Order: sequence, then structure tokens, then C-alpha cells
Amino acid sequence: MSVQRTLILIKPDGVHRRLIGTIISRIENKGLCIVAMKMLRVTEELSRQHYAEHVDKPFYPQLEEFITAAPVVAMIVQGPDAVGVMRAIIGATNGREASPGTIRGDFGCSRQMNMIHGSDSPESAAREIGIYFTPDEICDYTPALNAWSFAADEL
Repeated sequence: MSVQRTLILIKPDGVHRRLIGTIISRIENKGLCIVAMKMLRVTEELSRQHYAEHVDKPFYPQLEEFITAAPVVAMIVQGPDAVGVMRAIIGATNGREASPGTIRGDFGCSRQMNMIHGSDSPESAAREIGIYFTPDEICDYTPALNAWSFAADEL
């Protein structure tokens, strides 16, 4: 098992619904570590970089309008299998299909207004982290609770 980093965005609907603290609590309660965080407005250019694979698809204009409509909270989350763990915490894309206990399952009922983005692979995470953060914005540290949260061979 490897320690990974993943990009997490609390999307405009999550910000407007005042779920920032709730979402952060779920991440920290799971034992994952937030090593970078900031609030920003996603520009059209930033949206095109982030969603490069979707720019030519018919739904992209609506996606861009949504992600640029209000601030987002961008985070880098780190921990053992952080990409997969965060995907499990987040739940299925469509809130109507997401399992209870997941962020989308507990707080959402929409495909697009689904509050949170998480990288879908370590490769995507590396690309996305580079879009939103510079190396000097990352505060790498080892939480004191790691010794009580993970076995030595998990870190």
C-alpha cells in the first residue's frame, strides 16, 4: 500500500450549502491528512485545463458555467490509498445513486450539483494537483495520530 495524494474540490454548490466544514471533518475523521487548502474562483481557462477531456463534449458549457459560478475549496489530501479512499467517501457521481454514508449519498440528489470532486486515479491526481497548487503551497507533515491510525507498514 502506498501513501498517495489526491485533489479534492468542494464545488460551488458545496460552498453555497455551507458543507465545507462537514466535508473536511469527514476527511480528517477518516485519518487522511490535508496538506494544502485554499479557496479560489475557477476561471474559464482553469476549467478548460481541469476538464480538458470534456471540453469538446456537448455538456461542457453547462459544466463550465457551474464550476465558475462561485468559489471552490481546493485541497490536497494525503494518506494510504488516498485516491481510492476519497472516491469511496465521496460516493457515486449521481447523488441519487450514491450510497448512504457517502458525501453525495448523504447530501445530494443531483448528477451535476454533487458538491465535491476527487481525482479518479493517481495519474489524474498528479495532473490536477499541478493545475491548482504550486509546490511551495504544499505543507507536508506527519500527523501525530498516524501512529494510532495506521500500522507501520501502511505508511
